[in-house]
Amino acid sequence: MGIVGFKSSLYGLKDNVDRFQFTFLFLQYHILHMSNFFERYQKRKLISSYFSVVLSIGLVLFLLGVLGLLVLNTKKMGDHFKEQITISVFLKESAKEVEVDQLQKSLAMAEYTKTATYVSKEEAAEQHSKEIGENFIDFLGYNPLKNSIDIQMNADFVSPEKLEEIAMMISKKGYVDEVSYDKPLVGLLTENVKKISIWILVASGVFTFLAVLLINSSIRLSIYSKRFIIKTMQMVGATKVFIRRPFIWTNIKLGMLGALVAMLALALVLYYLSINFPDLNLFEDSTPLIILFSSVFAMGVLISLISTYFATQRFLNLRTDELYY
Repeated sequence: MGIVGFKSSLYGLKDNVDRFQFTFLFLQYHILHMSNFFERYQKRKLISSYFSVVLSIGLVLFLLGVLGLLVLNTKKMGDHFKEQITISVFLKESAKEVEVDQLQKSLAMAEYTKTATYVSKEEAAEQHSKEIGENFIDFLGYNPLKNSIDIQMNADFVSPEKLEEIAMMISKKGYVDEVSYDKPLVGLLTENVKKISIWILVASGVFTFLAVLLINSSIRLSIYSKRFIIKTMQMVGATKVFIRRPFIWTNIKLGMLGALVAMLALALVLYYLSINFPDLNLFEDSTPLIILFSSVFAMGVLISLISTYFATQRFLNLRTDELYY
């Protein structure tokens, strides 16, 4: 081979090396690009998975919190309606002013009384005329109404038996003509409050069970997507405790976030109710609310912990071929 041929072969070899290096760099670039794309895709998928878990936990705990709010305030709402019941004590025309004053004071001090208000027959006639829209005294020529004392009851004493006992005791006064109250309404109200309380407790139990199932399902689906990672870690010698720990800690944090979302939504609901229904006095006693919010947070953490433990344990106990089913 001559010098010219030797130089040509060197130039050809150099071209081949350059092409090889270019091809290698090109492939390396595309591999890195695909790797980065896959990594970004996995991150987006992971964030989406975490978001769905937090949202489902938050929604379920919020609904559970609303039900808990109903349970805590069932008695308060029942008491609110019971305290609208009024006993009217009608007085005889012959009743002396001193006797009426003594009766009003004794009724106001009684444990079953919330308020005791004296209503003269003139005041009663004026109020009745406003209700019917005409002056009935002009039509009748006289005022048939009587002086009375209206007793607004404490809720604990609003039951058919207790009201009947109170009415009989007041009726024994010689200057009392009649004691009147709406007996059918009292019976219906007492019965309905009992029924509502029982059904709310039953609904609370059922919904708590459903909440546990829903949160457990969300976490299991999240862990199901990582079942091959769990099995790979187990195959290279990692202990079950070591494998479970990051999954448990991650889902506990997601449970905390979901609980915080639920607590924020509950706070907004409480604010709305306090503005539109001030008679409920929701913030009068803060202890039940503290218990409610603490329970929501604790349930978010506890359910996440237990669900994650059993979900990871299930995949740890499966054989490799069973992971595909």
